[in-house]
Amino acid sequence: MSESFGIEKIKKLLPHRYPMLLVDRVESIVRGEKIVAIKNVTINEEFFNGHFPAKPVMPGVLIVEAMAQVSGILALDTMGDDVTENALVYFLSIENAKFRKPVEPGDTLEIHSTILTNKASICKFECEALVKGKKVAEATICAKVVI
Repeated sequence: MSESFGIEKIKKLLPHRYPMLLVDRVESIVRGEKIVAIKNVTINEEFFNGHFPAKPVMPGVLIVEAMAQVSGILALDTMGDDVTENALVYFLSIENAKFRKPVEPGDTLEIHSTILTNKASICKFECEALVKGKKVAEATICAKVVI
């Protein structure tokens, strides 16, 4: 079963807040399998003041952070009733990160994450970010859920 939800539920699952909360909406989530979420990229983001003022581009590390946050939502949702208000997801590693096209103000970043493995409290995810259906970034992320 696929579910969608907005910022209020995202804020219940993730401890991040402005300016580090990089997920605006969950389009669909299938518990224990996959998620699709949205990050609306706007010129008002703090990082555009310095990256780069003449040609604003979303930093690749923040695209990876957005993928990690989306994966964290999937990990916490997968735990279901075992999750507590104090649960956290810690980013453990990133592999095979590739950046294919700049992400600019006005873009809608669509982030897909699929669970590759889920053993005990450690999950590995295959992630990709798209703008207008074209892949702009990808990575394999490993994270640990701490309850």
